[in-house]
Amino acid sequence: MTNEQKIFIVGDVHGCLKLLLKMMDKIDWRPDTDRLIFLGDFVDRGEDSRGVIDFVLELSSRSPMVECILGNHESILLDFISGRDPATFFLNGGTATLNSYRLCQPQFGDLLIPSEHVQFIKSLRKWIELDRYYIVHAGFRPGVEIGNQSMEDLLWIRDHFIFSDYDFGKKVIFGHTPFSQPLIMANKIGLDTGAVYGNKLTCLELPSFKFHFVEA
Repeated sequence: MTNEQKIFIVGDVHGCLKLLLKMMDKIDWRPDTDRLIFLGDFVDRGEDSRGVIDFVLELSSRSPMVECILGNHESILLDFISGRDPATFFLNGGTATLNSYRLCQPQFGDLLIPSEHVQFIKSLRKWIELDRYYIVHAGFRPGVEIGNQSMEDLLWIRDHFIFSDYDFGKKVIFGHTPFSQPLIMANKIGLDTGAVYGNKLTCLELPSFKFHFVEA
């Protein structure tokens, strides 16, 4: 990373397109030089999951600096599309996602989700390594090498990671578990601040370590 480059890391959006648009208007992201990283969970619970993915795809078409992490909700959606585990999908806010694609009483194999959206979700990264940070959706299991982490933990882990002071070698920036304010600990930083629950959307700017917030 050069001295001039900034890195913006955005917490869980969950279909809150209006908040994401407000965030992008607020931060000073330069598409030609600055990295823009999303922590996953673009979909479910909020009112416009489709709009969020459309917008992120549009950002990606304008800049190679956009990088996206796989969240557990994207994984759930892929399972649903393939006909696996619909119960988990609907129990985790999937109805709102289907509504955003104008689907009523969807049938497996007859979904109107654009193929480019499916390919986008399938292309999402498991984690990203920076000079001083790891970036992942849910977290890492203490005592396990980063390269050996299970998908289950990368997407779903909570207490074993959050309440651990384990040194992963670099500070871990994560989403997944909502807090009223960003969680800042010696070994981790949590950026999910419950945007879809009426709280705020958070973005961390590096290397200045500045937090940006937007609310409805």
